[in-house]
Amino acid sequence: MSDIIKQLPDSVANQIAAGEVIQRPASAVKEMLENAVDSGASDIKLIVRDAGKTLIQVIDNGSGMTPMDARMCFERHATSKISKAEDLFAIRTMGFRGEAMASIAAIAQVEMKTRPHDAELGSLLKIEGSKVLEQQACQCAAGTNIQVKNLFFNVPARRNFLKSNTTETRHIIEEFIRVAGIQPQISFSMVNNDKVVFRLQSGSLKSRIVGIFGKVYNERLLSAEQNTTGLSINGFIGKPEFAKKTRGEQYFFVNKRFVKHAYLNHAVARAYSELIPSDAFPFYFLNIEVDPEDIDINIHPTKTEVNFKDAHLVYAILHAAVKQSIGKHSLTPTIDFDVNPEVEAALSTLPAKDLKQPGISIDPEYNPFKQSSPPGKNTGGAGWRKIYEGLEKPAPAVQPDNEEKLMETEHANPFFQLQQRFIVTNVQGGMMLIDQQRAHERILYEYFLEQLRGSVPASQQQLFPQTIHFSPDDAGIIRTLEKDIGKLGFVMEAFGSKSFVVKGVPSGVKEADVAALLERIVQNHKEQSKDLNYDKNLNLARSMATSLSIKTGTVLEEREMADLYRRLFRCKVPQLSPDGKKTLAVVKIGDIEIFLK
Repeated sequence: MSDIIKQLPDSVANQIAAGEVIQRPASAVKEMLENAVDSGASDIKLIVRDAGKTLIQVIDNGSGMTPMDARMCFERHATSKISKAEDLFAIRTMGFRGEAMASIAAIAQVEMKTRPHDAELGSLLKIEGSKVLEQQACQCAAGTNIQVKNLFFNVPARRNFLKSNTTETRHIIEEFIRVAGIQPQISFSMVNNDKVVFRLQSGSLKSRIVGIFGKVYNERLLSAEQNTTGLSINGFIGKPEFAKKTRGEQYFFVNKRFVKHAYLNHAVARAYSELIPSDAFPFYFLNIEVDPEDIDINIHPTKTEVNFKDAHLVYAILHAAVKQSIGKHSLTPTIDFDVNPEVEAALSTLPAKDLKQPGISIDPEYNPFKQSSPPGKNTGGAGWRKIYEGLEKPAPAVQPDNEEKLMETEHANPFFQLQQRFIVTNVQGGMMLIDQQRAHERILYEYFLEQLRGSVPASQQQLFPQTIHFSPDDAGIIRTLEKDIGKLGFVMEAFGSKSFVVKGVPSGVKEADVAALLERIVQNHKEQSKDLNYDKNLNLARSMATSLSIKTGTVLEEREMADLYRRLFRCKVPQLSPDGKKTLAVVKIGDIEIFLK
């Protein structure tokens, strides 16, 4: 029997390693930016073309490399940052595994120019599919300039699995934010298809966050800081009133390296409990400085996961830091005590007789125990009926179920509300209970589906157009969906790269709800677009219906209940809500009699 086990060629081994480290263009961007940071650069430029498929270029003014280092950096397990196993527990740099550049060179055409600051000539190196095509001396600027062209050119199957350019660009922007956001001492810039996306000057952490997410964040941030023996936390969190429906703007760093950690997420969420709605997510941008010996960062090829020696201690300190920051904000008076001296001087010249003691007026007839509306009344659903106003064609009629003649569209019996959640009415053979929120979601869902399929959108113009700011990632999603949400009634114009001016909204949508509604649309798109059966129209209609439906706890008048009943049974699928839950149930007389025996 002949031997069957053999060692793989380096080119094949590198391609296998690339499958772990370089999953998409954004993975290459991450590794190249981290190496630029480790080089000691004070200025880093990222240039991307065709979502990184055609070109990824990183230019830095860091230390540069000698001709030998330039060649060695593309070898597997070659690194300048560790020399023995113990060094793994003293890591404070970004790239240290010595696999990234070798992996990139295995699946792309790479050209690198690099020169140390004390050298007159630099080195030019060209590699294609792990094969060195050329290495020679050249004239170039001090630092390193790496171009990665035609990523996955020799692995077409991997290239075919990449998403659309819009999606891949969003991933690249996210990786850029994760590296550039926590390094405010370095100037960063990003150019995508010859358009400037970011131009970030060196400065404070707060100015870096504002530069990335927009000037509006200047008023939304709260400083969070906690220092203990062996561990310190610093960064910024968002004020509770600015919590969003999207989870995206949440960043944890350990020793300035972005990490994902569900346990730490819970610590922050718990600090915000009872201050924000259960379906809202706060902003945070927090760095945890800890002794490298107390963590293990080398548990994942992309180094985005970390193990703490004492996770419970980190949880407690993080929770305390966030809670303390929120508490300070809550106790800070909202009055601005920095009075203009000129105004203060002018006030001091007024004669005393012109200053009147403020007074209050009292209504002697007011009775605090007299209620003008039922207790616990929720008016959040007021105005929902306006959604139907102005429709030119009536909703399509639906034939009653042949098995049960309980779904007649003409219904003369009275309606009443149970627990401000269910609509109860008498039907042939028993009693019908309708979940008011689910029923209204079904009605709105089918209505918005019609809008998306070409009906003239019912839009109401905004008296005062409002500007809504998004993260770079979310702004990209809005641009992708702009045509579709226009069919729903939104009239929007881009205002810069991360903001939109909303001039019109779907009929029945309140001005105060516009930002939350768009955030929900973005969040649902993020969650559902991963599904192979993702349907953009169904997802948009579901998002609108969920956001605009009358909620449990809303008090309805009898005519409103009757109208909801009538419109529900004109739907194509009245028995189910958009997410497949039952909208109604019928309790038969026989079942009721059982309880009375």
